[in-house]
Amino acid sequence: MAESTIQQQSPLAGWDKPELDLSNADWHSSSRGMGDVQIAFVEGFIAMRNGDRPESPSLIFTPAEWGAFVSGAREGEFDLT
Repeated sequence: MAESTIQQQSPLAGWDKPELDLSNADWHSSSRGMGDVQIAFVEGFIAMRNGDRPESPSLIFTPAEWGAFVSGAREGEFDLT
């Protein structure tokens, strides 16, 4: 049987962000109090989570990624209506 040339990679291969301790994070909701997205600034990163399900995984952004996301949102890049 021929050897496989496909390498097994861990699910987070290439992940360049640290494991952040979010247990004491100061979570903030939108200024209007609408929606269920919350963000926290932790160790130079921005964490975003579903406020209705705080136990679910959080997304972690670098400042540059967060800036690109916010700019895109302001320009309507993610408007699905």
